[in-house]
Amino acid sequence: MNAEKPSERKTVDSHIVAVTVYSDQALVTRRGVVSLTGLERELVITPLPNTLETESVRVSGTGRVAVRLLGVRTERIFSTEPVADRLGQLTRQIQQLDAEWHHLQAQVDGLVLQSRFIEGLREQTQEPFAQSLSRKNLSLSETLDFLNFLGSQYTEYAIATRGYKTQQQELEKQLQVLRQQLQHIQTPHSKESLSLTVTVEPAGAGEFELEVSYVVHHASWTPLYDLQLSTDSNYLKLTYQGEVTQSTGEDWIGVALTLSTAKPGLGTLPPKLEPWYIDVPRPKESPMGRARFSMAMAARGVESSNEDTELPEENLIVAQTVVAEVSKEGSVVTFKMSSNSNIQSDGAPHKMTIFTDDFSCHCEYVAMPRLVSFAYLQANVKNSPNGATLLPGKANVFRDNVFVGTTQLDHIAPGQEFKLNLGIDEGLKIERSLVERLVDKKLIGNSRKITYGYRLFVTNLLKQEAHLKLTEQLPVSRNEQIKVRLTRSNPQIQLGEMGILEWMLTFSPEAKREIYYQFIVEYSSELTVVGLEI
Repeated sequence: MNAEKPSERKTVDSHIVAVTVYSDQALVTRRGVVSLTGLERELVITPLPNTLETESVRVSGTGRVAVRLLGVRTERIFSTEPVADRLGQLTRQIQQLDAEWHHLQAQVDGLVLQSRFIEGLREQTQEPFAQSLSRKNLSLSETLDFLNFLGSQYTEYAIATRGYKTQQQELEKQLQVLRQQLQHIQTPHSKESLSLTVTVEPAGAGEFELEVSYVVHHASWTPLYDLQLSTDSNYLKLTYQGEVTQSTGEDWIGVALTLSTAKPGLGTLPPKLEPWYIDVPRPKESPMGRARFSMAMAARGVESSNEDTELPEENLIVAQTVVAEVSKEGSVVTFKMSSNSNIQSDGAPHKMTIFTDDFSCHCEYVAMPRLVSFAYLQANVKNSPNGATLLPGKANVFRDNVFVGTTQLDHIAPGQEFKLNLGIDEGLKIERSLVERLVDKKLIGNSRKITYGYRLFVTNLLKQEAHLKLTEQLPVSRNEQIKVRLTRSNPQIQLGEMGILEWMLTFSPEAKREIYYQFIVEYSSELTVVGLEI
């Protein structure tokens, strides 16, 4: 049996050039250049992370020599992690933090001695000061000065001690984490990874660039939004951000990063209905088989570069946000980042701006004075018909550069309208009062009648026109013997379902308007009505 020649197997030094991140996985593209002699039969790339989906591996290549790619196989390899460097680093960090903790403890001990001295001084001088005051040997102002001195010193020492102890607590938390890490790496354990072997048949000698793509798990991206509204304009500035996290086992350094809304894990075929069985209960059986995911594409990297620009010291230039190149293919939207990205495999979130755009919007106020005596500002926004789909995600809302809160955006398609709540706006002042409550003492046909009247004053404190949807509410009867009737309203309005009164009002700048309505509740005098405590 002939032994394998060393020249028939060659390891390719590769690096990640491109990554496409989906909602729950990522497609990674690696490239490496190797000089072939023509005798190679296997090209090896190692190590690769064990989060790799082996069935997703695809290989291709180009070069100055013809090469046939005959097959691909993956193997699991186990190795002991080198811990000497990490062990020394952790030990030095622990020693440094421990020294800082003891330095703080020395400061605390010194303050304790000073506090005890002040306390002793107070006890020793208490009786002599009382005698001196009674004999009028000391003035009241001199006594107060001394007491103030003792109090200020004692307070100063107490505050400083508390500050040092707080710093010690933070150091103790850091030390606990580092000691846990130290204990972890001191315990021998093996590291699992994958080795990828490509069977090749080169036609001769020459340089060859091998490209490998594969899907990895433990990678995802979620959308985040910053919504900035200026109340004196009809536009909403939306900043679309992507937050990428990954713990795939390999760092993405200097890669061409693409964020995609595609869901490759759901497969390419629509689901198939299976028979719907009914039966008597049977013992549970273990499921047989499992779903497998296969991807029949290889990603090509997109090279990008950063240009360094020297700025004159005398000029101040506003920083420019790097945004992504947006492309659509059917319902799938991809965001290709315009600069090389560095994302460590540490599970930490990495934020990057996808794009910033202005959306047309119309603002209006809504108010329900019976519940809250404030008006709420709402913006009716429309996504651009040619814009990108906005995926569900958290949005930070700003109004006139002031943070007002967070909200959750739903799935918003191009051209779709959506409503954005912007919180309380004190630009509209609302006053509501019960101005009439008249109980008719004359019983007509054994029925009792109560009249209620409410008056509201709404003042536009803004220097611009304001639109308000004002909603009031009448009681709704659940008994046929209790009647509720709207008798007057100004401005006049029809009573809606469930006792709702709704006015659509427009206010000129700094204008004030009065709204009034009156209703009657009529019921049998023999009844006891609940719910009218308004």
